[in-house]
Amino acid sequence: MSPLPEQPLSPLDGRYRSAVAGLGEHLSEAGLNRARVQVEVEWLLYLTDNEFFGSTRLDATQARSLRQLVADFGQADIDELAALEATTRHDVKAVEYYVRKRLVDLGLTDVAELTHFACTSEDVNNLSYAITIRAAVSDVWLPKAHAVIDALYERAVDHRGDAMLAHTHGQPATPTTVGKEFAVFVSRLRRVVGQIEATDYLGKFSGATGTFAAHVAADPTRDWPAISREFVTSLGLSWNPLTTQIEPHDWQAELYQRVSHANRILHNLATDVWTYISLGYFTQIPQAGATGSSTMPHKINPIRFENAEANLELSSALLDSLAATLVTSRLQRDLTDSTTQRNIGVALGHSLLALDNILRGLGEIAVNTVRLEEDLDDNWEILGEAIQTVIRAEVTAGRSSIADPYAMLKELTRGKRVGQAELVAFVRSLDIGEEAMARLVALTPAGYAGLASELVDYAAE
Repeated sequence: MSPLPEQPLSPLDGRYRSAVAGLGEHLSEAGLNRARVQVEVEWLLYLTDNEFFGSTRLDATQARSLRQLVADFGQADIDELAALEATTRHDVKAVEYYVRKRLVDLGLTDVAELTHFACTSEDVNNLSYAITIRAAVSDVWLPKAHAVIDALYERAVDHRGDAMLAHTHGQPATPTTVGKEFAVFVSRLRRVVGQIEATDYLGKFSGATGTFAAHVAADPTRDWPAISREFVTSLGLSWNPLTTQIEPHDWQAELYQRVSHANRILHNLATDVWTYISLGYFTQIPQAGATGSSTMPHKINPIRFENAEANLELSSALLDSLAATLVTSRLQRDLTDSTTQRNIGVALGHSLLALDNILRGLGEIAVNTVRLEEDLDDNWEILGEAIQTVIRAEVTAGRSSIADPYAMLKELTRGKRVGQAELVAFVRSLDIGEEAMARLVALTPAGYAGLASELVDYAAE
């Protein structure tokens, strides 16, 4: 057997690439290297703009040419950095040499020694990761999350009045509406997504052990913490003044825990929709050319929601591991975070794939109102809650003398199927006021959804 041509090992880079490709723009090795070049260039420009160590401010054309390295970063640059790293065996050192070569090409050799000035690798890495993760979340993950929330809200509004038998503990329970149940997920997701949007992306820029030792050795007269703060915030990040060699990654742990929380809410949504499909409450819309089973032609499988389930579980497992691992570094530095952070794109990729499947799945289901009505009409015994509650109110108001109405309704309904006729006859036999009796006689399972429709309004932004 001849070997296969080189193949992607991860399905995210193979079968599912089209759904997650946007993350690769930021969280791939190439995306990280582009951000490293950006940090190195911006630090060099900061130093020359402020004429450190006798340097002079670069003119607009020179500065634009350096920044163009980031804007034009492409395959040739990726290949060049790979070749440099093959020699240096150090990824950030390869980036430094790459920038130095460009300075020579631009006739800026006199400021070449300001490249990577007073930096440890982690000064560049932590800022680069913050830049790429922020972009991946804000530009790729969040828009897809909002698309799912918007789709859920649209269905919440459209189906706010479609009464549906609830199933607490898997048993028939007080009715709700389809729209209200969708609105619950809208509210839950908006809350957590709002926390994700509020993430504070931190950065450090303080040298080998976070002490500015080399900086002070080079120039003890400057306010290096103020310089560091100004530079970090110029990149749109929040400055962390107290670190070891690395930024401690607490902000990353917070972010991953929040995304994992969102995953678990989405997982709950996927399993609920799957169950509603199995109950016949939702029907699946056939997709042209699609096959549900290789042997059973009638089947339409809820594959979108099953795929989402599995990928959400994978994503949360990785995100939980990232959150647990990244907050620990032995003494002032170890490299456990280095290899771990290379899997951030994988963790977010499985979540993004799940979001894509849920969004597509929501577009392939319809509410089966006939089935909803049938199930409600088959479960009149659920009105036992309403009847015993009304009796309690009547007793309190002095319009009834019935003792222990809960026990009375329990005897009538628990574990039994009771139809409309039996319940109406029972209500008419009660010692309660006429107005209360009229309300109970007129009550139906479909009409016993309380304020479910009105509650949908609380899901609005």
